[in-house]
Amino acid sequence: MTKKILIIEDDANLLYGLQAKFRVAGFITAADQGVNQAEPMEKIKTFKPDYIILDLILPKIDGFNLLSEIKANQETSGIMVFVFTNLSDRDSRERAEKLGADFYLIKTDINLDDFVAKFKKIIARAES
Repeated sequence: MTKKILIIEDDANLLYGLQAKFRVAGFITAADQGVNQAEPMEKIKTFKPDYIILDLILPKIDGFNLLSEIKANQETSGIMVFVFTNLSDRDSRERAEKLGADFYLIKTDINLDDFVAKFKKIIARAES
């Protein structure tokens, strides 16, 4: 069965780059640019992704609040969330982990190809 990923990212270049890389890798993708407060949760509930890639800094949404909402909702709490952000400070990492982030990756530490490869390794391990 093909796995689905919802990418919540406001940087259009990064968003479409991630979508393209994951599609080539065989995933079904959907995207949200974080410009509407209610839209991401609605997309999560209708698209029913297996995984979410979440930026914490979005134009109209606090990524931490969205992460908290995802993990607090019975319908969405089991979805694996990969935080992919520029927030490299320890406080942000700890806050995201406390809110339920499954993985925390820094954008500047990794290029898109490496991110996709790392993502695939992580989910392969989680599913075995």
